Amino acid sequence: VQLQASGGGLVQAGGSLRLSCAASGRTFSMSHMGWFRQAPGKEREFVAAITWTGSSTYYADSVKGRFTISRDNAKKMVYLQMSSLKPEDTAVYYCAAVNLVGKSWSGEKWGQGTLVTVSS
Repeated sequence: VQLQASGGGLVQAGGSLRLSCAASGRTFSMSHMGWFRQAPGKEREFVAAITWTGSSTYYADSVKGRFTISRDNAKKMVYLQMSSLKPEDTAVYYCAAVNLVGKSWSGEKWGQGTLVTVSS
């Protein structure tokens, strides 16, 4: 599967933004998908994941209740709706095909990132 993220930009604190990830390849509908982010000077971290059926979603504690991950298998798209954004959400966001390794989601295929900047 090949992935391309879009939708990043500059937003004020408290605002909302929706990221999109377009996928290609025959295995997308059978792939768990996720979003990760990397802030300047920090390691990449898990944000959210959704199973291949879309029936289950998982979130990092830092975004729970503010972010929503969803997917449309017919369109081969994954979305991340971000609300109540905070300056600490500023990062490059990456979509990825993921798998659960132990208790952690691990990215296996990565798209290019999209920059989200939240101003205070």
